[in-house]
Amino acid sequence: MKKPLPAKRYWIIGASEGLGRALAQALDARGASLVVSARSAERLTSLVDELRDATAVPVDVTDPVSVAAAAEAAGDFDGIVYSVGAYEPMKATEWNGDAARMMVDTNITGCLNVLGEVVPRFVANNAGHIALIGSLSGFRGLPGAVGYGLSKAAVMHVAENLRIDLSKTDILVQRMNPGFIETRLTEKNAFKMPQLMSPDEAADHVMRAIDKRRFSYSFPRPFSWMFTLGQHVPIAWFQGLFKGLV
Repeated sequence: MKKPLPAKRYWIIGASEGLGRALAQALDARGASLVVSARSAERLTSLVDELRDATAVPVDVTDPVSVAAAAEAAGDFDGIVYSVGAYEPMKATEWNGDAARMMVDTNITGCLNVLGEVVPRFVANNAGHIALIGSLSGFRGLPGAVGYGLSKAAVMHVAENLRIDLSKTDILVQRMNPGFIETRLTEKNAFKMPQLMSPDEAADHVMRAIDKRRFSYSFPRPFSWMFTLGQHVPIAWFQGLFKGLV
């Protein structure tokens, strides 16, 4: 029998597609009450129709006013999952300023906008569960990942900030760092993606991480080992593994 979830009511941001949607289904199956958010009200409505106990609250994470309104509309919740991942493949030799700013605004600034509404609430209650979805690409610089890699690295870094700052509270902080997930975003990649996962497979990993209560959980293995261990080798060695993609 699985242990109880760390929270009873989760606010999932980025729930309309991919991993976020699969996580909503997985948490619902485990008995959690949900608030599901994304920009697409239509996709959220279709998701709510599939779930046992969920409310749809559309939000634009890049707009602080929208985030504040969504947090208020969400009502009482004691867990959040930030599963937003705007992505455009981009090499430095093919710079696209609009794409880079979009990824930073969505993945970093959006995360901070949400945390700004959530963290003070959890601190006041001395309780809560914060789960941030990072990426294996956040560990070290990769080809074609300008914008995305740095934005996911920032999300992973802020998780570390939260972990230490909230270490004397009863708030659980976790970050989950997936590899390639089969979504409309990864369809943009023109290269072979090792150990490509379905959203359901990735959600199973995240649920496993939640049950373990471990701070940082990278997956899938053994692909993730290349990144977690790769932090500790010379950068020339690590980046040499990707020469064919440059």
